Amino acid sequence: MTSDDQPEILRYTAFSSDPAGGNPAGVVLDASALDDAAMLAIAAELGYSESAFLTAPPEGLGEPGRAFTLRYFSPKAEVPFCGHATVATAIALGERIGTGDLTFATAAGTVPVTVAEDPASGGLRATLTSVEPHSVPIDEKDLAEALAALNWPAEDLDGAVPPRIAYAGARHLVLGAATRERLGDLAYDFDRLTALMHRLDLTTVQLVWRAAESVFHVRDPFPVGGIVEDPATGAAAAAFGAYARELGLVAPESELTLHQGEDLGRPGVLTVTLHADDPRVRVSGAGARIPV
Repeated sequence: MTSDDQPEILRYTAFSSDPAGGNPAGVVLDASALDDAAMLAIAAELGYSESAFLTAPPEGLGEPGRAFTLRYFSPKAEVPFCGHATVATAIALGERIGTGDLTFATAAGTVPVTVAEDPASGGLRATLTSVEPHSVPIDEKDLAEALAALNWPAEDLDGAVPPRIAYAGARHLVLGAATRERLGDLAYDFDRLTALMHRLDLTTVQLVWRAAESVFHVRDPFPVGGIVEDPATGAAAAAFGAYARELGLVAPESELTLHQGEDLGRPGVLTVTLHADDPRVRVSGAGARIPV
């Protein structure tokens, strides 16, 4: 806590070593004195897609001093899991207590994170391991409504990337764009998409264009959080990695590169690692503190 008993509110970006890139998140490393309304108010004032709040861990979780309860709030509501805010929080902790393993208790389950030095940037890099993922089909009427809300003709979809709802801590509708131009042209009906996402319990819509065998460009509308678009989305990246492996789009043992945020002027890079012997998905990226 700060000297006037107000929590210290940090600002970090995730999935970029440049504070002007990636996805910014608020981070409160000691939220023990905050109730839900206070956490939501901080998230709303910051205006980032999510902010993260740390409190004491459940008894017996992880290594003492390196395990925490982690909650996430958008400007509108609490969300069960947020990848970029997890990475941001882990890097903030790494700067204070050193590199190594962390354990977070989240509403979606236990999420291990490893913080290590990043030779490329000279800063830190965090790798989260998702909860066990899965995906389910989307009803044809719901798909039609999603496309109508996005103003996407059905013929603009990539038939090799089937529409599906994917989960790795939060639910995301995966839609494949046939061209980079289609992905780059995002002008959707905010209220209409919000209503559909609330009905289907979706956190974002993961829009994907495949640039190469293991390279994808993605965008994530996030109207349910009060945000038009999320600049870099770790939870959706984890869900997409599991989806791509499950549907055979990539090999069971793969490393995928996801580029996100370029269309917003906040480029970020997310690395998704899949292991054939573990259904969980690793998502890693750099991060940096945002000067205030």
